[in-house]
Amino acid sequence: MNNPDELLKMQITLSLLPGIGPVLARNLVSYCGSVEEIFRKKKSQLERIPGIGAERAEFILRHSLFSEAEKEVAFIRKHKITPLFYLDTDYPSRLKNCDDAPVILFYKGSQNLNVPHAIAVVGTRHITSYGKEMTDQIIEGLVKYETLIVSGMAYGVDIAAHKSAIKNQLPTVAVTAHGLDRIYPSLHKSTAEKMVHHGGILTEYLSGTNPDRENFPARNRIVAGMTDATLVIESAMRGGALITAEFANSYNRDVFAVPGRVTDTYSQGCHQLIRQNKAILVESAQDIAQAMNWDLEEDDKKKKPQTQLILFQDLQPEERKLVEALKQKGQFAIDSLSLEVQMPVSKVSGMLLSLEFAGLVRSLPGKVYELV
Repeated sequence: MNNPDELLKMQITLSLLPGIGPVLARNLVSYCGSVEEIFRKKKSQLERIPGIGAERAEFILRHSLFSEAEKEVAFIRKHKITPLFYLDTDYPSRLKNCDDAPVILFYKGSQNLNVPHAIAVVGTRHITSYGKEMTDQIIEGLVKYETLIVSGMAYGVDIAAHKSAIKNQLPTVAVTAHGLDRIYPSLHKSTAEKMVHHGGILTEYLSGTNPDRENFPARNRIVAGMTDATLVIESAMRGGALITAEFANSYNRDVFAVPGRVTDTYSQGCHQLIRQNKAILVESAQDIAQAMNWDLEEDDKKKKPQTQLILFQDLQPEERKLVEALKQKGQFAIDSLSLEVQMPVSKVSGMLLSLEFAGLVRSLPGKVYELV
C-alpha cells in the first residue's frame, strides 16, 4: 500500500476489533498475508481462519472502527507521535516475543527501544527514604552499562527511577496506562517533558483514553516485556510492582528484588519474591550486572576470545539445546533464544558467552547470535 496513513488506519483498526486480541490479530495477519488483506477478505474466507468464526468475521467486515482510527491517525501526525506496529523494526524486540504484546504501540520520544541493556525499575507508590536511596544508588551504578531504565511514571519508585536516570544521563522510558494526549499524574508533566528528550513516553492506548484502574496491570506487562529484567525496589505484599514481577517471570525474564528490614511494610513484597525464588536478592548494580553477565561482556570487549573448536558431543545438555536452536533457525536475538529454550536471559547470556569464547558461536549487532 502506497498511502502510509491508510496502512496505519488499518493497523489501528486491527487493534480495536472486538474479540480480537493480540494472538488472533497476529494470526489474521499471518493467514491473510498483510493487514490490508484482512479487510479485503470475504466473510467465508475469514471464518476459516482458526479462532475467528462467523461472529468475529462479521465484526471485521463492518469497518465501523475506521472512523475512530482515522481520528487517531490525525492526532498522531499532528503531535509527531511514532506508531510502532509489531512487524516494524523499531518495535521493542523483547516485547515482540510475548504472546500478549500489543500489535501496535504509540511512542513520543527519541530513544532506541532495542538497546543491548534494558531494566524495568518498579515499586511502591509510597517510597521511603531507603527506597529512594537504593533507587539512586543502583541506577547510578548502571551508568557504565548504558542501561535503558523503564518504568510507569507513577508516584513513588517509578518517578524516582525516571528522575534518577535523567540525573545520571541514562535514557528512560515511561509506559503509560492512558493515551498520549495527557500526562498522569499531572504533577509529573515537567519530568515527562524531559523524558521525551532523554528517552520517551510509550503506550498502547489511543488518545482520549483515561488512566482507568484496569489499564495499569495491562500496562505492567509492557514494562516487563520490553526489558531484560525487572528490579523491584520496594513493595508491600500487594501492588503493581508484584504484578510486573509476575509478568516478568511468565516471560522467562529475570527478576531482582532489594531486601529491607523484616519489619518494613514496603519491603515485605520484595522478601516474598526472594523467599519464593521468584526474584534474586540484589544490593547493588554490580549484583545485577553479574547476574546478567554484563561484566563478562565488558571483559569480552577488552580481550580477544580464544578460538577453540568444541565437539558437539562435548557440550553440556543445556548448551546443546542452545546450539540446536541456533542450528535450526540460523540466527536468534538473545531474548528470542531465551524464550525458545525456556531458560532465563541471564543463564542464556552466560552460556552464549562461553560458547563464543570457545569459537562455536559469534555475536552480531543487536545481541543477535549465530553459529560460527
